[in-house]
Amino acid sequence: MKQHFINKNSDKLIMFFTGWGCDEYEFEHLESESDVLLLYDYSDLNLDFDFSKYNKIDLIAFSAGVFAASIFNFSRFKMPKPDKKIAIDGNPYLFDEHFGLSKDMQELLYNVNDKNADEFARNYLVKTDEEWANFRHSRRTTQSCQMELDSLKELYKINKQNIKDIYDEAIFGEDDPIFNISAQKEFYKNRLHFIKNARHNIFFKIKNYEQLFDFVDCPRNILR
Repeated sequence: MKQHFINKNSDKLIMFFTGWGCDEYEFEHLESESDVLLLYDYSDLNLDFDFSKYNKIDLIAFSAGVFAASIFNFSRFKMPKPDKKIAIDGNPYLFDEHFGLSKDMQELLYNVNDKNADEFARNYLVKTDEEWANFRHSRRTTQSCQMELDSLKELYKINKQNIKDIYDEAIFGEDDPIFNISAQKEFYKNRLHFIKNARHNIFFKIKNYEQLFDFVDCPRNILR
């Protein structure tokens, strides 16, 4: 994995497993009072980070990161167990035909290239023209994203028996076109919350990471 650390000199950490094809630039508008460890590019799950100063760690996982975090070996590190754990627009069983990415969706992702990447992002990630105007593109190449997709499939094959549903809550855009919403209702049950008028990338709806935890604690802000 690649990592990007945002240091706020806090004794609290938000550990953020981002999605397929992501990097830190897509989320640079998000603020936090806590330190943030942003993880991306799951070509492997290696990590070099010192967790020793933190008294509290919260976990956010987005899209393919929901799977990556579900097989991550937290016990290898001298760190407190993650306290709050939220899945966003993703499922631990990433390549399961029912709960994860359908074969058609996998084929679509493999066909994303330099010529159609913008079209994919506009149709699947964002909902409105305003969101598109403010969309922050990853600076990664489409080649690196395809290599990551291969790595994710291999990680899934090797670790399928080790997948754990570690999440306390899950948040989805109500119009997410990438995952089967009915299947997510079946999987997450009463842990599942919906953001109105949102597709796969819900991060246009928030200004800071803490709002995600507020969403699941405050039902009036969410369409259940």
